[in-house]
Amino acid sequence: MTMTEGQRVGKGNRAGWRPDRLREQREAHGLTLERAGERLREVAEQAKLRGIPAANPQTLWQHEQGEVYPGPHYRRAYCLLYRATEPDLGFRSALPGEETSFKLTPMNDRLTGAHVLAVERAVHRIAPGSEEADHVALQQRIIDAWKRRHTGGDPHRPVLILVGGFAGSGKTELARFFVQLTGWPLLDKDPLTRPLVEKLLVALGGDPNDRHTDLYRERVRPVEYDCLMQSAMANIKCGISTVLSAPFIAEMTDPAWMQRLANRAAAMGVDVFPVWVRCDEQSMQEYISFRSAARDAWKLQRWDEYMATIDLDLRPAVPHLVVDNRLGTAVTLADQARQAMGAMYA
Repeated sequence: MTMTEGQRVGKGNRAGWRPDRLREQREAHGLTLERAGERLREVAEQAKLRGIPAANPQTLWQHEQGEVYPGPHYRRAYCLLYRATEPDLGFRSALPGEETSFKLTPMNDRLTGAHVLAVERAVHRIAPGSEEADHVALQQRIIDAWKRRHTGGDPHRPVLILVGGFAGSGKTELARFFVQLTGWPLLDKDPLTRPLVEKLLVALGGDPNDRHTDLYRERVRPVEYDCLMQSAMANIKCGISTVLSAPFIAEMTDPAWMQRLANRAAAMGVDVFPVWVRCDEQSMQEYISFRSAARDAWKLQRWDEYMATIDLDLRPAVPHLVVDNRLGTAVTLADQARQAMGAMYA
């Protein structure tokens, strides 16, 4: 059930889809379909985006005519090419309060102080998810680390950021963005533990791609998270701020687990910030389908059954922060900031 770029959808199936805006942006930048395709491929390569195959004139024409709705990586590449948001380009309606005031920018503009504004705007997507959470503190830590990265280091205590959320919510992209700003190491559960998890499942007589049975949940998952957290502890014992990316569904909703982590970190002079990435069902399904990972096969084949186990209103049971990535808003702003500061080309 993998979604492909060529899948055709009716205009009425996408709220706020205005294909004509994509053509207007291209013409306003003085690009032909052929030249826009070339630039799109260049931008995608620089940003290390997968899923931009030919980007030929016919494909772009189908996007502009509304015959084919662009896939997620095409939309991200378009946003980078035209330096705009998805609502600006007519891909969807804006969320309440979502900024859609990006203006057309000449392609050869020189880097100015605008890159600072782009970074701050993206970081400000981190909002309090509970009354006690100090979102300004984490925003300031990230900005300070970014600004001080090449000027002698961060004067604050080390920090441990847990970026959690459901599959396909965008947590890995947001975690990578924090890392590109700060220079802190990233520990992503999937690449860090997947070889161990797959071999352990096979040794126990299971499927290496199992992520839904009792075998995985009760006998493998605890080992998986133990590996992740021991790696994090090894970093913070050395005074190294670290970003973790994992669902953390059971962990963040367990006050006792979070308190034990906070106590251990505090004993080492480290602050802990749980960050929950909020997303919507349609976007999660789209990204999970697009990445086509074997471990997601069960979810995609039984999507309704899977969603019945998901509470989109779920939040951590401890003071936490929230990044609203519904319809990819936060990831789009992170892309804009990375492009502005040149992090995509490093």
